[in-house]
Amino acid sequence: MCSYCGCDSIEVIGRFMAEHVEIINANGELRAAVHAGEAEALEAARSVVAGLLWPHTVAEEVGLFQVMARDEVYASHIASLCAEHESLAVHLAAITPGDDAAMTLFENELRDHIDKEDNGLFPAAAIALGGPEWIEVHEITPHSHDGDTPHVHPAPSGHTHQDEPVAAGHPGGSAL
Repeated sequence: MCSYCGCDSIEVIGRFMAEHVEIINANGELRAAVHAGEAEALEAARSVVAGLLWPHTVAEEVGLFQVMARDEVYASHIASLCAEHESLAVHLAAITPGDDAAMTLFENELRDHIDKEDNGLFPAAAIALGGPEWIEVHEITPHSHDGDTPHVHPAPSGHTHQDEPVAAGHPGGSAL
């Protein structure tokens, strides 16, 4: 997690960084289940990771990513991060009991992806976006209230993922 620029003091970035910590912590249970070779424990742990990861990636893509991608300086990097979300879905789904190699692949990709956001995109966003953009990010970013189903404030324009599944499956709509 970035600790040098203070970008985590921006509400949505602080939230995303805190969610990264939750996802990594849940990943520890997934790793333990894979190593133990227990299918039921693996599915339970995978469900927890997916239940944290997919609402998180949807929120990033619908909010911050959408606003930042309007600037051609960030557009290709944002597209790359979105592609990594897709890849994470594939790698998470491929993990089977006892398959430490698949688990390591997923975990390394997850940590690398989080590093790109925490130490690259989020500090850049803190510098690049102004007040009106942050208001828009806040308004269009899905969020939960006390464990309720995530929802999206109406977007001023453009496509959002608000009608796509967020808890059971990947943002692209495929179930895990």
